[in-house]
Amino acid sequence: MPDTPRPPGFKGNKSFLPQKPCATCGRPMTWRKRWAKNWDEVRYCSDACRKAKPGGTAARARSQRPA
Repeated sequence: MPDTPRPPGFKGNKSFLPQKPCATCGRPMTWRKRWAKNWDEVRYCSDACRKAKPGGTAARARSQRPA
């Protein structure tokens, strides 16, 4: 990638930040400063995905019902 002059006020290119997919919906999540300390533990893109996570409490309750 050739070096090009940056416009004034340019603070960085977000396309170079790490990304990973949401465990529920698969959308790409881009690294955020607030996730810096626990980026390896971040799995969901939103509270809605966290509540709808696969294998959550509802799924476990269904699998433990007596037949």
